[in-house]
Amino acid sequence: MNSIFLRGPSLHIKLVFALALSVGLIVFDHVFDGFATTRVYFNSVVSPIQYLANLPSEMLNASASRLVSHQQLLEENAELQHNAVILNGKLQRFVLLQEENDRLRRLLNTPVRGDIRKEVAELMAVDNNPYSHQIVIDRGAIQGVYEGQPVIDDKGIVGQIMQVGSTNSRVLLISDVTHAIPVRVARNNIRMVVSGSGSLNDLIIQHVPHSADVKEGDLLLSSGLGNVFPEGYPVARITSIVRDEGRPFAQINAEPVALLDRLKYLLLLWPNNLVGPEQTVPEVEQ
Repeated sequence: MNSIFLRGPSLHIKLVFALALSVGLIVFDHVFDGFATTRVYFNSVVSPIQYLANLPSEMLNASASRLVSHQQLLEENAELQHNAVILNGKLQRFVLLQEENDRLRRLLNTPVRGDIRKEVAELMAVDNNPYSHQIVIDRGAIQGVYEGQPVIDDKGIVGQIMQVGSTNSRVLLISDVTHAIPVRVARNNIRMVVSGSGSLNDLIIQHVPHSADVKEGDLLLSSGLGNVFPEGYPVARITSIVRDEGRPFAQINAEPVALLDRLKYLLLLWPNNLVGPEQTVPEVEQ
């Protein structure tokens, strides 16, 4: 049996024959281009196999690219959200600064007579006593603040200085039940007195005859009587009038022009005629 499988040319001869055949075919193809059609055919047959062989690699590359892109998108989205939060915070701060700047501009542009000095003060605290309407500002005796000094905002009269410290002062608002201010009707100069009612949005006008020519909506200005508040500053606007013949006087209510529940910056006034010989007032910027 073994002699049968050992028959035939040896391996060396077969190798030499194969090499010679290969060299001959290469020369034949190079010289005569005899296998051009055959190569095209084999390339067409092998191309799908090559595509299938490369498909797993292409799929892995595509998946990896998508994972990288997805991770990049997540990181970029997180960074954009972070930047958006920071920018929104800055925007809110800018809006607040813009509002404060507008308030200060309106306050400093408040018409003031030429013989009146002025200085801006800022609210420090609000009295939590429900029966007393007082606030604390950041100006005191060092800045020349004195008791009874008028205080206004960009809308109208707020109140007057009640107590003075070295660096801060207490202001009594016009809405306090103990406060009263002489006023006149801007339309016809009728004089009356406006008193606080204990409510920030309501003032009381007492001892006005039924026949007095006053109307709802009339603007009340400081009259200058009493030498406390300069003349001509807005105080309140009449909101209701009740003429009950069973009462000796009309019941009149008014709303303060100043925004007493939203105070932030205030203006202190130094009328020259209110400064005594023993009291000096520091120079302040106009």
